[in-house]
Amino acid sequence: MGAIRNWVGFQETYEAYLFVGDMHSITLRQDPEQLRENTYRAVAAYLAAGIDPDKAHVFVQSQVPQHAELAWVLTCFSNMGELSRMVQFKDKSQKQTQSDSIPTGLFVYPTLMAADILLYQAHVVPVGEDQRQHLEITRDIAERMNKFAKKDLFVVPTPFTPPSGGRVMSLLDPEAKMSKSDDNDQATIFLHDDDKTIVKKFKRAVTDSKPAVDEEAPSAGVKNLFSIQSACTGKTVEEIHKSYIGKQYGYLKVETADIVVATIGPVRDRMKQFLSDRHGLDHLLLHGTIHARTRAFETLKAVYDAIGFAHSHYPDDQILKMLREGHSH
Repeated sequence: MGAIRNWVGFQETYEAYLFVGDMHSITLRQDPEQLRENTYRAVAAYLAAGIDPDKAHVFVQSQVPQHAELAWVLTCFSNMGELSRMVQFKDKSQKQTQSDSIPTGLFVYPTLMAADILLYQAHVVPVGEDQRQHLEITRDIAERMNKFAKKDLFVVPTPFTPPSGGRVMSLLDPEAKMSKSDDNDQATIFLHDDDKTIVKKFKRAVTDSKPAVDEEAPSAGVKNLFSIQSACTGKTVEEIHKSYIGKQYGYLKVETADIVVATIGPVRDRMKQFLSDRHGLDHLLLHGTIHARTRAFETLKAVYDAIGFAHSHYPDDQILKMLREGHSH
């Protein structure tokens, strides 16, 4: 709701770089086979939701090594204080029983995210509300490095958050965001959920202790269902609220479920089609990777020049070709 749907529109007016953040995922331990499967699922979801690989560059983060290279430089231009203030780090680290079990990657996650953005000189970054803080630190680091280099190494990006769907809340705890990593999967709607599962989850959604919807400001749970409907239909939350005044919450739950089923169902079915052709996905990703590496190489070269690294002026694939052929340059 907060990301992919907006990307579909942006690909018509911007040169879009859209990737699967598999490097981000290993801030917590992952099963290798499941990680590979989830990577393909994410690519299939992008395509199924309307991303056109002829209009947008689609790739996997780990296949473009410049992400990791720039992330290290940006880590060295960030500081402990600003990283420790990141809300997501606080939330996730609090779940760890001992401080020595908190992965370092979780702490420096924002500098990798900054690299993801700055590598491609992004002007606009579609983000949910929960990621705005990370984009702010990206802007800070970009301005800091521009000042250090005494020139514009990076475009300072602007966030874009949609008016609705920017932050979908948990069905069971509407004070917390809906998350794929929630311990209770009944709180989250996944793109691969079947219709019955979606309906079942919405029927369990937290709403209100009142017997029916009234004119008063809705509770967090009720407002969340209004917001989900708004994101799916384009109607305003206010319009949806008015249409339910006097109705019991059971109607709201079922009708929200039906709207979500109608939205997700076609995407889920197209995902299955794309996943049935892994070779086709690999071919598509190869083209996206070539475009991404080419752009990323130019940015990283400018950064290395600015900070004083001695480095080759050849792209990495050309260097590998030279090594294989026994050249010495």
